[in-house]
Amino acid sequence: MTPTPHAPTRALARSRPAPFQPASRSLGPAPGTATATVEIVIPVYNEERALPGCLRTLHARLGDGFPFPWRITVADNASTDATLTTAHGLADELPGVSVVHLDRKGRGLALRTVWAGSDADIVAYMDVDLSTGLDGLLPLVAPLASGHSDLAIGSRLAAGARTVRGPRREFISRCYNGIVRLTHGVRFTDAQCGFKAARTEVLRPLLEVTRDDAWFFDTELLLLAEHNGLRVHEVPVDWVEDVDTRVDVVSTATDDLRGLWTMARLKASGAGRVELPRRPEPAAEHPDAVLAPTGRRGALSWEVGCFVAIGIVSTLGQALLYWLLRSWWSPATANLVSLLALTVLNTEANRRLTFRHTAAPPARAHLGAGGLFVLGYLVTSAAVLWFTHAVPGASTAAETAVLAVASVVVTVVRFTVLRSAVFRSPHRRTS
Repeated sequence: MTPTPHAPTRALARSRPAPFQPASRSLGPAPGTATATVEIVIPVYNEERALPGCLRTLHARLGDGFPFPWRITVADNASTDATLTTAHGLADELPGVSVVHLDRKGRGLALRTVWAGSDADIVAYMDVDLSTGLDGLLPLVAPLASGHSDLAIGSRLAAGARTVRGPRREFISRCYNGIVRLTHGVRFTDAQCGFKAARTEVLRPLLEVTRDDAWFFDTELLLLAEHNGLRVHEVPVDWVEDVDTRVDVVSTATDDLRGLWTMARLKASGAGRVELPRRPEPAAEHPDAVLAPTGRRGALSWEVGCFVAIGIVSTLGQALLYWLLRSWWSPATANLVSLLALTVLNTEANRRLTFRHTAAPPARAHLGAGGLFVLGYLVTSAAVLWFTHAVPGASTAAETAVLAVASVVVTVVRFTVLRSAVFRSPHRRTS
């Protein structure tokens, strides 16, 4: 699928960008030392009441302990109330605040527009309701300023996070993020928290590929970042639900599911790959250094050992499930169900552990495994049926043993095909 161009924004009015405010004297760098500049964007739509409190609170926090030169930009998305007038008044009152006005709605549109034109080293955004505690702002920016990470996100689902929200939103959020991880194999836990930052130099190429103008923009950006090998840092945050929120949770969730399907097609077509500036990354500091040893022999040893361990667990699991189901179903049916269940779990475990460094997408992994499933089912079913006909009256334990032997043969074939085709790495050289 080839991405379609953005719909043009007919009008973009921006006050002259405010100068970066100096870092806090107590925490800032020594005079003459270079440091990263940070632009924080507040996207708003009809927020004339919430905006003054948000800007004054954020401005005070940045001026009292933030160790990087900073600027705040209010991005107004075609508000129909007095939000724009209020924003300009606050920009005149508070140093380091500027205003951008767009003639179309959409949080994604606002962030893409401001971030793409920013001259800051690091860009960030937060929601106007300040649901996320500002204590998480410095931990969000620090790993980007040091060069350790490329994007940083606040997470309400990471270990150590503290959230206050209703059970309905909690359930929908956890289900949605679970679907994101299952369908795209990502590692981040919270795609939609309105508290994110990124290094501008790696963000701009991603913005050229993003297409969503609304709430899915956050997920879209993160999926592209992980797809292109960028490092995403998660910050556990304190988060309190805004009871006055105007977000239609059900409609947003539906749009997000549609966006996940679009992103899967985009990545499968190859259009999700972009040219990015790469940081030098010593082998000892690689995040997969333990799980994926470097070198042909080291990588092969890891893959064989991990695949065998997963295979043993899967074989035992299938045998146990077959034994449990055999008392109700015929040998063929019990074998089909047990093999199908354990094949899905086995493929996901191998994708995440054995062949993790190849970053194969879930769709490709499970489709490839599906073909091998057919082969495995035919071989194991033939073995069990042959045994039951050759040895009439054999016990279920004997049938299970034959099934286990046949599964070992299938496992060897699966490893060869998975390694050479399904999880093929462009950097692997095989003889």
